[in-house]
Amino acid sequence: MSIKANLIEIKNTFTDPNCKLIAVSKTKPAELIMEAYEAGVRDFGENKVQEMVEKAEKLPKDIRWHMIGHLQRNKVKYMAEFVHLIHGVDSLKLLKEINKQAIKVNRTINCLLQVHIAEEDSKFGFDEKELLDMLAGEVIHELKNVKIIGLMGMATFTENQIQVEKEFAGLKSLKDKLSQSQLPENFDLQELSMGMTGDYLIAQKQGSTMVRIGTAIFGERDYN
Repeated sequence: MSIKANLIEIKNTFTDPNCKLIAVSKTKPAELIMEAYEAGVRDFGENKVQEMVEKAEKLPKDIRWHMIGHLQRNKVKYMAEFVHLIHGVDSLKLLKEINKQAIKVNRTINCLLQVHIAEEDSKFGFDEKELLDMLAGEVIHELKNVKIIGLMGMATFTENQIQVEKEFAGLKSLKDKLSQSQLPENFDLQELSMGMTGDYLIAQKQGSTMVRIGTAIFGERDYN
């Protein structure tokens, strides 16, 4: 099947038509990204900064680039000028670096705070206490060039759908709880980024506003 046909098929399965589709284009060549672009996709997700920078230079300028991978602080400067949304902000140190680089390019960078919801140790993210401690501190109020527009989480990689559903429901509950509290001025929690090719339908049922789908659009990844 073509990428366009894959996209139509995926969209037809969406339980929430307002949920944003982020096409995960990591490891995929520009030609395939253009196929998805020509089929109407504008939001693409990359997990390596260098790869995203190279693609952004040669692909249409109205593409909205999402940084969805684990982000190292020393790489922020390379994408500060153009990145649309950083999904995986997992520490205050990283947030401070994003703010610093955003000031240099005179813009405000939208971010999601990554929350650790999975049972696996390999996943990054804040736990609830770390998040609440950060919100209670002074430093977060000083970061005027970042805007926290939501939360992001990755469920445990398991066949157990009840567990996945529970983890997504927990993240939605945390977002609702935070939204009802007194938040810093640079917070506007609208987005909930959760769900990938294997679990996006569960995520949508639990309130996801954006899903990150790669394999179902582009086919299996090429790691060579």
